[in-house]
Amino acid sequence: MSRPAILQHVRRAHSATWKKNPNLDKIIRVDHAGELGADRIYAGQMAVLGHTAEGPTIKHMWEQEVKHRERFEQLINEYRVRPTVLTPLWNVAGFALGAGTALLGKEAAMACTVAVETVIVEHYNDQLRTLMEDPNVDPNILETITKFRDEEQEHHDTGIDHGAEQAPFYRALTEVIKSGCKAAIAISKRI
Repeated sequence: MSRPAILQHVRRAHSATWKKNPNLDKIIRVDHAGELGADRIYAGQMAVLGHTAEGPTIKHMWEQEVKHRERFEQLINEYRVRPTVLTPLWNVAGFALGAGTALLGKEAAMACTVAVETVIVEHYNDQLRTLMEDPNVDPNILETITKFRDEEQEHHDTGIDHGAEQAPFYRALTEVIKSGCKAAIAISKRI
């Protein structure tokens, strides 16, 4: 079989797999965007708080987010999903959100973490429910999302344990960040 024939066969096989779950494209696209945003949020927090007592905690969460982003970059390529065109915006916005809240203090940075991770855990739970309705879903996708959801919940809990609720205007701050995250999710699914 010639190389072009092999590539055509692989594309058809991939296309057949793709048709089994039309939600997978949106799921991978939005999760890639979200994990990129999270990576940049923690990068912004580290730029401001990296040399403080909170630095090691933030670094640990950031390292997990980098692995999440890398995994979704692999899935983007494996499933041939078009990333959101807003990737450059999420890159800048994530860093600005992380650094901006960190400049308000460690409590505000942790409040940012709590807000973001609250939305992400709910989002991953919704995705898991959707994917589990498909009898042909790739179990590796389920395992990835479940593992990442659990780590995001850990980040949420870490934020609470490190004083998030003591941030000035905690409720208002977290509600604004949650709204922004929900809007970013909705936009990244489509664009």
